[in-house]
Amino acid sequence: MNVVILAAGQGKRMRSSLPKVLHPIGGVPMLAHVIEQARALEPSRICVVYGHGGEAVPQAFADQGLAFARQAPQLGTAHAVQQAMPHVDRAQPVLVLYGDVPLTRASTLERMRLDDAQRQVKLLTVEVADPTGYGRILRNTKGAVAGVVEERDATDKQRAIREVNTGILCVPGMLLGQWLADVDNDNAQGEYYLPDIIRLACVDRVPVVTERPDEIWETLGVNGKAQLAQLERVYQFEVARGLLDAGVTLADPSRIDVRGTLLCGVDVTIDVGCVFEGTVKLADGVSVGPHCVIRDATIGVGTRIEAFTHIDTATVGERARIGPYARLRPDAALADEVHIGNFVEVKASTFGARSKANHLAYVGDAVVGRDVNIGAGTITCNYDGANKHRTVIEDDVHIGSDVQLVAPVKIGKRATVGAGTTVWQDVPAGGLTINDKTQPHRADWQRPQKARPAAKKPR
Repeated sequence: MNVVILAAGQGKRMRSSLPKVLHPIGGVPMLAHVIEQARALEPSRICVVYGHGGEAVPQAFADQGLAFARQAPQLGTAHAVQQAMPHVDRAQPVLVLYGDVPLTRASTLERMRLDDAQRQVKLLTVEVADPTGYGRILRNTKGAVAGVVEERDATDKQRAIREVNTGILCVPGMLLGQWLADVDNDNAQGEYYLPDIIRLACVDRVPVVTERPDEIWETLGVNGKAQLAQLERVYQFEVARGLLDAGVTLADPSRIDVRGTLLCGVDVTIDVGCVFEGTVKLADGVSVGPHCVIRDATIGVGTRIEAFTHIDTATVGERARIGPYARLRPDAALADEVHIGNFVEVKASTFGARSKANHLAYVGDAVVGRDVNIGAGTITCNYDGANKHRTVIEDDVHIGSDVQLVAPVKIGKRATVGAGTTVWQDVPAGGLTINDKTQPHRADWQRPQKARPAAKKPR
C-alpha cells in the first residue's frame, strides 16, 4: 500500500510563519503524528505533498525515508494528490491522509486498507450534529454512496445531511490515476476536489464502501490555534487514560502534559501540573510532585521528585530525593540515595551514593564522590570566562556553607572545608581547610544615620 499525506496548506488562520503541519501536538509536529500512524500500516511508500513554507517541511523530516512532492500552485486536493502520483506504485492501493488531521488511530486506518486486487473505494465518514463546513455524503435509494457534495455547491436539502466526508480514503492506484485525470474544477471554488473521484467511481460502477472511526475526534483537523488547543487536550487526555490503565496514579488526569514518551513502572505517582518532554523513564515507586518539568531523563526506583523541580537530560538513581525547586541540567548523573535540595543546581556533574547538597548550591562540571555533604551557598567556580574547568570532590568530604571551589581543584578524601572558605588550591585528604580570617571589633564605631527631613511649618 502507498500512503499520500497532504500537507501543503498555508494555514492562514494559524497566523504564523510556521507551516501549519509543523505546529505541535503533544510536543511534536502534527505531521509527525500522521507519519507515525502511516508507518504502523507498514506501507511500501509514503509521500508527503508540501507547499507553503518552502523547504521547511522536507527539512523537518529529512532522512526518514519519505518521498516529497511540491504542490505549486495549489489548485485543490485532487491536484495535490496528482503531484504525488509519480512517487507511488500504481499497482498498489493509495491511502490519502492529511497532515493537519493528527489524531486518527492506526486501528481506524487499518480498517481502510484495501488488498492489491480489490476493485473498490473505501471512504472514512462520520455523522455529526452540526455538519457545517463539511462535504455531505450522498446516497441513493438503496443506501449506496452516490457521491460527495461540498457545502458551497450543495442544495438546502443536501446541507441537512449529517453524514460527512472526512477526506480520508483508500483507492486502487490504477483507478486513482485514471480518475484524477478526469476531475474538473467546475465548482464554486474553482478547485480540483479529491472527493470528485467518488462520483467517478460511481459512474464506473466501482463500489464505494464507508468506514467509521471509533471516535469523532480522530477526524478533526486544525485550521486555527483554538482547534490546535482543542486537539492538544484530546491528545493529552488519551495519554492520561493510557497511563491510568497502566496503573499510574495521576492526581488529576486533566492536568498533565506529555510532550514525547513517558514510560512508567509500577506504583508511580504524578501530581498536578507536571510536564514531561522527550523520553522520560520513571521506575517503580517514583513519586513526582506538583509542577515539575522533566525532559529526557531516567529516574530510579523509589526516588521522590519534589514540587517545582526541573530535570533536563539527567539520570537519577534509586531512592534519591530531589527538590523542591531543584534544577538538574544536562549531563547530571546522580547515584542512589542522593539528596539535592531546594534551590540547588547541578550541571554536567556526577554524585556518588548518599551525597547531599540540600540548600542553595551550584555544582557544575564536577565529580562528587560518595557520602559527601555540600553546605548551603557553596558553588563550584567552573568558568574562567573562556573555558570550563573541573572540580573533584572525593569520598566522605564535608564542605561548609558559603564555600567557593575555584576550578580546577581537587578536595581529598575525608577532608573538611570550613564555612566561608575560598579554595583555589588542591586540598589534602583529611583535616580542616580554612582561609586565614580576622574579625576586628571597633567599639567606638558609629552607625551612619539618615538625615531627617525638616519639619514643615504650620500654615
